[in-house]
Order: sequence, then C-alpha cells, then structure tokens
Amino acid sequence: MNALARIEEIESALTPLGAEMVGALGVQAQVAFGELTLVADRDGIVAVLTALRDRFGFQQLVDLCGVDFPDREERFEVVYHLLSLTRNTRIRVKVATDEHRPVPSVITVYPNADWFEREAFDMYGMLFSDHPDLRRLLTDYGFQGHPLRKDFPMTGYVEVRYDEEQKRVVYEPVRLTQEFRNFDFQSPWEGAEYPAPVLPGDEKVQG
Repeated sequence: MNALARIEEIESALTPLGAEMVGALGVQAQVAFGELTLVADRDGIVAVLTALRDRFGFQQLVDLCGVDFPDREERFEVVYHLLSLTRNTRIRVKVATDEHRPVPSVITVYPNADWFEREAFDMYGMLFSDHPDLRRLLTDYGFQGHPLRKDFPMTGYVEVRYDEEQKRVVYEPVRLTQEFRNFDFQSPWEGAEYPAPVLPGDEKVQG
C-alpha cells in the first residue's frame, strides 16, 4: 500500500469519528492530510477535553503548543495534541484567544498540561485561568517579551555578557556594531569592485 492510499484509509476512518464528535461535543471538525482537527470554543475546552478522555478514549495529552497569527483579532491558537492508545489514533484540538482573554487551564483533565501551559505563557504570552503556578519556564528572570510571537525582534531586546569588574552576568541593550562590515549588495560572481586585491590570487581575476 502506497502512502496516498494509506492516508485515504486513515481519513475514511477519521471522518465518521469526527462527525460523531461534532454531534456529541458541539465542535467543528476537519479531516485533512490523514489527521482529524477539532475547533472548540475557548470557554468550553475543559468540558471538550474531559469528554474526549472519558467518552472517546483519548487518554494522553501528548503536547500543548501555540500558533501566532498577528493579523487576526484573536491572534493566538492554543493547540492540544491527544493520543488514544485504545484507538491507535491522534487528534488535534484548537481554540482561539488573544493577549488578554485567558484560556481555562486543563490541568484537572491532563495533569501534564502544567508545564505545557507555562511554556505557552512564556513563549507567546497566552494566559491560562486557574493555573496554580503560571510563570515563565524557559526564559530568564526579568526577560522582556515573548520570543515566539511573530512581532518579537530576531535580535531580542537585551544581550548577555560576563562582566569582569562586577564578577557577574550583566544584561545590556542589544548593540549591532556595523563599522567593520562592508555591504556592497553585489553578487561576487558579477565582479564586486574592491579597491585592491583582497586575497592572494585575486589579481588573476582582475587581469
């Protein structure tokens, strides 16, 4: 069986499962690329995941992550990846939110969501209500911003170095020194104009 036929077989099994979940849970369902994705309301996520665990047999929360769409009114999607060992099936559940409206914590349903939610808060600034310890997990104390947001600068806001005088690590604003860099924006294969041969053998090219 080739890969395309295998995907079609998986989708044929997931489609009725998704239809059953739509009727039972009041969610939206889509089957694509051999995967079932549910879209749930933010305020009802705890009830949806509880039903998926108890009624549909999705015993494990494999991952909880985030996606940032800055142009949307609700810019974030919180994505839950669930695994059913009895069905040998994985599904994805998504809810939309923004910087201000919290998503209910699902620790009471899947206890391992604790650090996943903290990571999403740290990287994206997503808020989770009723979380017992919602604080940063991966970044340092006093870190500014949320690194996985699309509008976070690639350089960050501060840089870190060890100060010999203070004998400790210090934080300073990012400084991009450009004095010693030469930008000619020309392809070297089209003959960039340098004032003199730079490397041994360059004179042969000019000759």
